[in-house]
Amino acid sequence: MKSAYELAMERLEKNAPSVALTDEQKAQIAEIDSSFRARIAEKELFLKDEIRKARGGAAANEVEALEKQLTIEVRRLQEDCEEKKEKLRRSFAT
Repeated sequence: MKSAYELAMERLEKNAPSVALTDEQKAQIAEIDSSFRARIAEKELFLKDEIRKARGGAAANEVEALEKQLTIEVRRLQEDCEEKKEKLRRSFAT
């Protein structure tokens, strides 16, 4: 007798079959990940340095604005990364 989990996975596979990726396709996705991780790290380094400088100058509203900008920029880059990977995955399915 199958568990509820197994039955759910079977239904999911029928509705949206998984695509087996080749090593080359996996490498392409990994390259996108790597590229965006580097861009995120670069942005974090820059803005965290700016935040540190602003704290030294006691500009509380500037610190808050920079922290908000950091959050927005990182989230935007993560979303861009996921969009590119999803677009690439869709191209593999066709």
